[in-house]
Amino acid sequence: MDTFGRKFRISIFGESHGPAIGVIIDGVPADIELSEEDFSEDIARRAPGAKGTTPRKESDMPEILSGVLDGYTTGSPLTIIFRNANTRSGDYSEFEAMPRPGHADYTAAVKWDSANDPRGGGHFSGRITLPVVAAGVVAKKILEGTAKEEGGAGISVKARLDEIGGCADKSRWDELLTATAREGDSLGGIIDCSAEGLPIGLGEPFWDSVESLVSHAIFAIPGVRGIEFGDGFKASAMKGSEHNDPFGPEGPVKNGAGGVNGGLTNGAPLHFRVAVKPTASIAKPQKTYNFETEKMDTLAIKGRHDVCFALRTPVIVEAMTAIVLADLLLIY
Repeated sequence: MDTFGRKFRISIFGESHGPAIGVIIDGVPADIELSEEDFSEDIARRAPGAKGTTPRKESDMPEILSGVLDGYTTGSPLTIIFRNANTRSGDYSEFEAMPRPGHADYTAAVKWDSANDPRGGGHFSGRITLPVVAAGVVAKKILEGTAKEEGGAGISVKARLDEIGGCADKSRWDELLTATAREGDSLGGIIDCSAEGLPIGLGEPFWDSVESLVSHAIFAIPGVRGIEFGDGFKASAMKGSEHNDPFGPEGPVKNGAGGVNGGLTNGAPLHFRVAVKPTASIAKPQKTYNFETEKMDTLAIKGRHDVCFALRTPVIVEAMTAIVLADLLLIY
């Protein structure tokens, strides 16, 4: 299924090298001010162009097909599409015989008897995160507007890149990216995300805990390998007296739990970190199986790929988080 959410429901569609990709958002409240220009800032944050990112460039101009009239949402399903133009499908012809290590080429071909679209990764491509970012823009408007109606300052969601290839020293990132690109290899990274201004009590125990829903959405981002809330894995080496968050008159006075107790937001910032794997498409030769010759073979992947796609991921993490919180807030 490509639909997520209960009241704020998003459905993603399209393939990397198809005519267009897009999102249908159901449950958007009426009378929210919205135009194509509102998407420009977050789309620019996801766009390639910086060192270590893919040279593939698309206009990434959103087209609102439904759900907006005279600059305001109507309450009906909101449909946004992005046209694909700068595609090179020939770069992917050899992967039918030799599925790329670290990709969905093999599993998708088996699941759908090779009926899937493999070009550019098809529906598994990181390009499909573009409509997710668009849905995140709408979700952020809901978070801000709903909170202000209740007398708050608005809910903000912010993510940043903390590490590249295990290095937290930003002054060394440029050198690291250059050296890795020269090797034809790739790097992963760690993203830090916080949401502030949340009311107490969002979420449910067990299946629909805040951590469960956020993790569900974050793991839908291609290439995510892990998530930890608050103290995360470090908590396993702590004592209870170190990890527990004492309460003050305005809520927890520290945040080892990452803003959640019993699956519910506790008034502290929701805080988590996300581990992103190295880009799977690399020019460095790799040994893998050739299903045509039925022998092990060497594959060097051509094409246009990120050295470190984690550079473009913080805004996607923000979007996924905002989508989950908007859904919870509308239910709350």
